[in-house]
Amino acid sequence: MQQEIEAFVEALRNRAVSEHTLSSYRSDLRQFHAFLKLRKRSLDSLDHLCLRDFLSHLHERKLQKTSIARKLACLRTFFNFLVRDGRLKSNPAELISSPRLPKKLPSYLSEKEAAAVVELPQGTALKDLRDRAILELLYASGLRVRELVGLNDENVDLGQQLVRVFGKGRKQRIVPFGEYAGRALAEYLGERDRLVLASPEASGHTPVFVSLRGRRLNARDVQRLVEKTRLRLPSGRRLTAHTLRHSFATHLLERGADLRAIQELLGHASLATTQKYTHVTLEHLRAEYEKAHPKAKR
Repeated sequence: MQQEIEAFVEALRNRAVSEHTLSSYRSDLRQFHAFLKLRKRSLDSLDHLCLRDFLSHLHERKLQKTSIARKLACLRTFFNFLVRDGRLKSNPAELISSPRLPKKLPSYLSEKEAAAVVELPQGTALKDLRDRAILELLYASGLRVRELVGLNDENVDLGQQLVRVFGKGRKQRIVPFGEYAGRALAEYLGERDRLVLASPEASGHTPVFVSLRGRRLNARDVQRLVEKTRLRLPSGRRLTAHTLRHSFATHLLERGADLRAIQELLGHASLATTQKYTHVTLEHLRAEYEKAHPKAKR
């Protein structure tokens, strides 16, 4: 089965699927392969009962429903590939329903909290300027972390305050950012260039965000920055880079932005994905109503 897994991953790579997604798929499929070995089953003998056995196995290991649903989706995609490639006659996962997932509203910061977060890095050293520019841009544009670290110099237009982003599936979109993020970016890039830290990679592109040694930052570097920022917050509340993305979308919606415009800015393929923010704002409105209206509660 290892050969089939690698053929599947390579096919996805040719469709410009991110390395992070490829790694997750490979990990899920190797786990399933190990399970089949344990049960002494082969791909040829697979049926929906065997898959149900695998899902029960995951449930017994106390995996969350979201993780089980993700693994099942991975298997569906994998089996569809094998059917198209003539390696399987049918997809055994088609008869299995995904577990019902609880509706989870995205966490977000208030406008005041978001401002406090992005303003935490102070100072004129390159690291301080870079960290401030990263946080300002994440909140100002709603970029995913992997989109942010993938930015090259030619993708940023400081004059027009725009970034050209390559999102999931290498889909391109143009996203504006505001004056505060523009100023933070200009100060960081000026210091980066003064120290001659930016240089073209093998691809010929110069990364926007680099380490103190001139290496392109990766997603984990940004996640560590956000975690350190969280520890400095007086509230000690939960904070991730995605929280800033959620805050970006929620604050736009609360201030009257069109849902389809937000969908375009976030790079969502489906409007249904963006609609979760309407639930967030409704929860916010309900909380404000109950707090302020004299007849809201007894």
